Amino acid sequence: MGAAGDNAAKAPAAAAGSNGKGTAASMDVVSSSSSSSPAPAPSVLKSVLLSYAYVSVWITLSFSVIVYNKYILDPKMYNWPFPISLTMIHMAFCASLAVVLVRVLRVVAVPASPPMTPSLYAASVVPIGALYALSLWFSNSAYIYLSVSFIQMLKALMPVAVYSLAVALRTDSFRRASMLNMLGISAGVAVAAYGEARFDAFGVMLQLAAVAPRPRGSCSSRYCSPPRACR
Repeated sequence: MGAAGDNAAKAPAAAAGSNGKGTAASMDVVSSSSSSSPAPAPSVLKSVLLSYAYVSVWITLSFSVIVYNKYILDPKMYNWPFPISLTMIHMAFCASLAVVLVRVLRVVAVPASPPMTPSLYAASVVPIGALYALSLWFSNSAYIYLSVSFIQMLKALMPVAVYSLAVALRTDSFRRASMLNMLGISAGVAVAAYGEARFDAFGVMLQLAAVAPRPRGSCSSRYCSPPRACR
């Protein structure tokens, strides 16, 4: 009887000890899981404000370059009618800045795959650069004949050109709703052209020629050789 009583007395103590160890273990698990949980994501408001700040800086710089180009090329202002030289200066500055950011400051990592071979460079980079330079040349030439506001209205035809070329090359399917949107954009541009006080047919042709190579450049990057390297 005495041994049985001792065993009965030791059983609750052992149970209490095991319960204490189990509680401590569970608390350790909870604390470790809480410490290993990821940091809270930034607030949506902060992300939205940061995005608006980036867009505002981009719009301000873009508008400044447009107005400055107009000031340089317009015969009634600075009167320096050399759009090819201006385009060359633009491209030289962009290339120099890209070399500094990639090779010197290493802000942008150089992709290791696929390796940039001469054939890949000639097939994918050269056509895009040539078409983009051609587009800039035509666009800068249009500043000699047209106003800045009218040129921006003509640039609204870019989605029309991209969608039409994508349907023609069968990289996108024809959709009636999209075509109606394109017709609405074209109608708005036609109204703006009809009401333009300083309308110049040659300037309009130059600006439309500047719109045409840009979607072709994007398609060249998609159909370059080899295809896997461009994707």
